[in-house]
Amino acid sequence: MVQKVKNIFYQNSFVAKNKTVIITITKIIIAFAILYYIISKVNFVEILEAIKQANVFLIAAAFVMSFINIYLQYYKWKITAKVILQENQNSKIWLSLFYGFSAGVFTPARIGEYFGRAIVFKNHSLLRVTLATLLDKIFLLLIVLFFGSISGILFIHYYYNVTYYLTSTLFIVLFTLFYFFFWLIFNNWFWDNILFTNLRKSKKLNWLFEKIKIFRQLDKKYATKMFLISAVLYLCILIQYGFLVAAFSNHSQYIEYFWAGNLLMFAKTIFPPISLAELGIREGASVFFITQFGESASTGFNASIFLFLINVLLPSLIGLILLLKKNDD
Repeated sequence: MVQKVKNIFYQNSFVAKNKTVIITITKIIIAFAILYYIISKVNFVEILEAIKQANVFLIAAAFVMSFINIYLQYYKWKITAKVILQENQNSKIWLSLFYGFSAGVFTPARIGEYFGRAIVFKNHSLLRVTLATLLDKIFLLLIVLFFGSISGILFIHYYYNVTYYLTSTLFIVLFTLFYFFFWLIFNNWFWDNILFTNLRKSKKLNWLFEKIKIFRQLDKKYATKMFLISAVLYLCILIQYGFLVAAFSNHSQYIEYFWAGNLLMFAKTIFPPISLAELGIREGASVFFITQFGESASTGFNASIFLFLINVLLPSLIGLILLLKKNDD
């Protein structure tokens, strides 16, 4: 009987592992299929020609800003690590961040980043580091959803001739929802009297309270600081995208480029992670939105690909090198 149970367990483990591999392979195929489709529609010759004629200084400016981007991510993670994990060692926080980059780039929905960040913090459980990582990311997510929603409503209004009545209604609903949500985040009464008290009293959910009670250490000062840093980080990404579009188009309609970047980030966030590292989704959204603003499809494609290279791929390669060096040691 015991042997039978073991056999079932091993079979389930084998199936689970194979399922993960199949899903990953499927996402890789989807990513490259979407990229191939976009390239075939954009025209590969136009893509290469846009790269040859690109403004190198603007591309260099976007690349330099990637250092600001990474530092802001580090600073956010440092604040959260200090509050949730009681970690103050800068070198460990840097390593954790880069390990996360490396582990997350080629995993579905960047799930690997949660595990990658935990490698350094051996004295903490995986769940605790995962919760800290989720908390670190949620502020930027809210910023993207808020400004992306505003940009989306304005885009629908101006480019699809939607009436002012519908636009006004959408704005009222949007601001009401976000006001309520932010009110909950900054309201101690909600956390103390509704969430934590009810979880602690519940026999079935008490275990969950024990896991998330670390969030009681958070305060308005922490949330405000994280929102501000996330807003600056988001602005940095939009500026990078604007520089890249300007570089490949040799135009300077930066307000429209920031608007397109907002829409791109919003679409990338709400779209299901059907491809690996969001490849294809980001490029398709960029091509669609940037062409609506009068630029070529090749400009949108190149801008999104280069944004991926300097903000995602290069940091992940650095993280991989650091991780391999650690294994060698």
